[in-house]
Amino acid sequence: MKKAAVYTRTGDKGTTGLYTGERVPKQSLRVEAYGTIDEVTSALGLARALATRQDVKGTILKVQNLLMSLMADVASLNLPQPYITEQHVKMFEETIDRFDAMLEPLNHFILPGDTVAAGALDIARTTTRRAERCLLRLAETEEVNPNVLVCLNRLSDLCFILARVESEVK
Repeated sequence: MKKAAVYTRTGDKGTTGLYTGERVPKQSLRVEAYGTIDEVTSALGLARALATRQDVKGTILKVQNLLMSLMADVASLNLPQPYITEQHVKMFEETIDRFDAMLEPLNHFILPGDTVAAGALDIARTTTRRAERCLLRLAETEEVNPNVLVCLNRLSDLCFILARVESEVK
């Protein structure tokens, strides 16, 4: 069986295909938004590789898998049903609450980098914030699943909490 080539040549003229098949310019806000979410997935991969706690590693892996559906949601037009639902928002909130319960109340600003895993999680947090801003710009002109926006907002909070857990909980 012949191995498929990595290159397709379909994007050589500055367009790319959405998950639902439409072709759009590579510099479109939609492509920028799901591309930035892809960066979040990569930053989380680094954080997962560096994390010392198995509960943090498992949570990051679960989020990375969910981000595949989240990107598919953003990379699609006219979906009959969105991939990301209110149940995903609830899952983020429950996960944040579970890890936050391990922490002392915060009474000072935190500088990133107490541990390498916490530093990587902070990169994931700030990249998530950028992805959220990209998606908000897209939402000004095109339809965006509101649950995707909420999930990105919660993900940045989760990254912050996980970084604290990696730094503070032994």
